Amino acid sequence: MAFPGARARVWAAAARAAQRSRRVENAGESPSPEPAGRRAALYVHGPYCEKRCSYCNFNKYIPRHVEEAGMQKCLVTEAQTLLRLSGVQWVESVFFGGGTPSLASPHTLAAVLEAVAQTAHLPADSEVTLEANPTSAPGSRLAEFGAAGVNRLSIGLQSLDDTELRLLGQTHLACDALRTLAEARRLFPGRVSVDLMLGLPAQQVGPWLGQLQELPHHCDDHLSLYQLSLERGTALFAQVQRGALPAPDPELAAEMYQRGWAVLREAGFHQYEVSNFARNGALSTHNWTYWQCGQYLGIGPGAHGRFMPQGAGGHTREARIQTLEPDNWMKEVMLFGHGTRKHVPLGRLELLEEVLALGLRTDVGITHQHWQQFEPQLTLWDMFASWITGAFGVPGRVWLCWTLPC
Repeated sequence: MAFPGARARVWAAAARAAQRSRRVENAGESPSPEPAGRRAALYVHGPYCEKRCSYCNFNKYIPRHVEEAGMQKCLVTEAQTLLRLSGVQWVESVFFGGGTPSLASPHTLAAVLEAVAQTAHLPADSEVTLEANPTSAPGSRLAEFGAAGVNRLSIGLQSLDDTELRLLGQTHLACDALRTLAEARRLFPGRVSVDLMLGLPAQQVGPWLGQLQELPHHCDDHLSLYQLSLERGTALFAQVQRGALPAPDPELAAEMYQRGWAVLREAGFHQYEVSNFARNGALSTHNWTYWQCGQYLGIGPGAHGRFMPQGAGGHTREARIQTLEPDNWMKEVMLFGHGTRKHVPLGRLELLEEVLALGLRTDVGITHQHWQQFEPQLTLWDMFASWITGAFGVPGRVWLCWTLPC
């Protein structure tokens, strides 16, 4: 199946680009010549789902009638507008999330990638991730997404137990999930991530650990463990509130997390972020941008972004939220070129709080070098020396680093 030039743009030079990148990295140089202010990740929100899962309060809608051509046009327009507004010239990664973006046409994803490549530099080997549910991503459709420019998948398995899947409101069974995962690994070898949830109502440690011990035999090199968060307004929250289900036990969830970490370490996975594990170096480039407080543009209904609008003469990073409801978002994009409903300048303290909060989620923590990218006048020692001295009674050179289990 032929798609717009995105396939040629994203894939034609992939082997040469990867070889160049390896040569540059081996030489100890940066593979990305653009200054940090002109580089960003791009998040694209697909707002539609076949049904609402019982635990989910994300911005998503059950489609009655989706005007795919109109949605595609608006995503392209908003991507181009925000790229120009931000002054971003180098897009490091693209992530199609949701919702269930695998419900969209591969043509739509190809058109967005083509627009990005025409407006900024999208390297041929950039990470392009698509979130997919097992029921929305049969093998033939996954192949079409690959032809459109996707080179990494994030599969929402959530559980390998059919009773738990029904509790979560999933439309797939465990056998469907494993079948989709096998096909995904065939089409995207080494580039498939899976999600597994823990801390569900009435969930027990032993059976859950059995799932986790089985999963590394089926999955690729990236796995995310997410603890259930009961969100107000969801069906699962209401069931627990009225006593139809027991409240999740935080002590059991903590035990699952600790023992699950040990299982994954035994299987060769390294924990590089609170919820994320990788082996063979298969870290998520896109998510790493978030945790390192890099710039990212959010396009689509309800998407979030963090960038400095240099194209408008700005000098301060802004937190941006796009209009939530798809029809209203489309109207705004057609009128103004983008559907930004809210943009809030981040003060110096707010930005540094984000640097700390996000960096401390990772195994790297906060280094002096990273901190001074955002605050060159004030070192970590300046910030924390008095606290360290008071807490430990000894002055000295210090760096701030949060340590994951070891």
